[in-house]
Amino acid sequence: HFNTVLYSGNGSNSHAITGVGFQPDWLWIKRRDGANSHVLMDSSRGSGSNDSLRVLISNVTDVEYDLNDHVRSLDSDGFTLDDDTDNTVATNNSSQTYVAWNWKLNGGTTATNEDGSADSTVQVDRTVGMSQVLYTGNASGAGAEQTIGHGLGVVPDVMLWKGRGNAQPWYMYHKNLGTPNDNHLYLNGPEAEVSTSNDYMNRVGPTDAVFSVGYEFATNKNAVAYITYCFKSIPGFSKYDKYTGNGNADGTFVYLGFRPAWVILKATSRTGNWIMYDNARDTFNTVDEGLFPNLSSAESTQSGGNIDFLSNGFKCRATGSAMNESSATYIYWAFAEVPFKYANAR
Repeated sequence: HFNTVLYSGNGSNSHAITGVGFQPDWLWIKRRDGANSHVLMDSSRGSGSNDSLRVLISNVTDVEYDLNDHVRSLDSDGFTLDDDTDNTVATNNSSQTYVAWNWKLNGGTTATNEDGSADSTVQVDRTVGMSQVLYTGNASGAGAEQTIGHGLGVVPDVMLWKGRGNAQPWYMYHKNLGTPNDNHLYLNGPEAEVSTSNDYMNRVGPTDAVFSVGYEFATNKNAVAYITYCFKSIPGFSKYDKYTGNGNADGTFVYLGFRPAWVILKATSRTGNWIMYDNARDTFNTVDEGLFPNLSSAESTQSGGNIDFLSNGFKCRATGSAMNESSATYIYWAFAEVPFKYANAR
């Protein structure tokens, strides 16, 4: 249900990327060797009028793009790229190198969810604790609110919102923020957790059926289409939690219960970039090739941001503020390479 693939662009209009092992339902692509944006696509929003998948970009607040000449299709073992002649984002420019992170949900099959006060369209895979939720905002004045069905059947640990038709920040709920129903993080920015937009969830925590949105245009502007990605920890596959840095090169060990294939983390108690690691770009320890969801920057070696991927978690191996400042709080997402009972140390 999760896999990372590396590839080189060739500029052709039918460049098939294979080896994923499944049809991806959430696809996140980043150029490695240059400064181009993070490109996020999914099978729930699908293709636009230009026969390429609709694009959201994690490092900006832009609306959803309906572009020519990017990802043409999601296939049974990967995806097919077009020639990248529309250079708003990069996925297949000749001789450039890329990484693609792939998640499998329900094969693009969506359904109407009527659990909330407003209907939503959801694609859910409860086995892996993930859902994609499409809905329309209703707030045209103070006091507006609605509940939205997410389909997971359990309380989400993490939710990530983006307005498709309005240029607002990416808002993230994480169960381990200081006051999670009020506070949030920006995926597109380096800020510490923010508590100034308290209506984004109407000050109401999510339930096993719905989440709430209030009078906040980043999550509920009238007549604007939104997508919310919802996640729940699944033993042996994923974990969403927090840890405290110790400021020591013999750093904090974070127990996951599996060997990670992909980790993204962020300081919440201080300003600092998001940083993401995976086992395809770094095939042995120490893992130090960072990419940054809030930046368009190229891949770079992190001298102060090294971690080890271990059989049952990850361990910080540097003292940098990006991931191991003394007494700083960090949140993370992690996905497994293989279930813990089959994993070996690297």
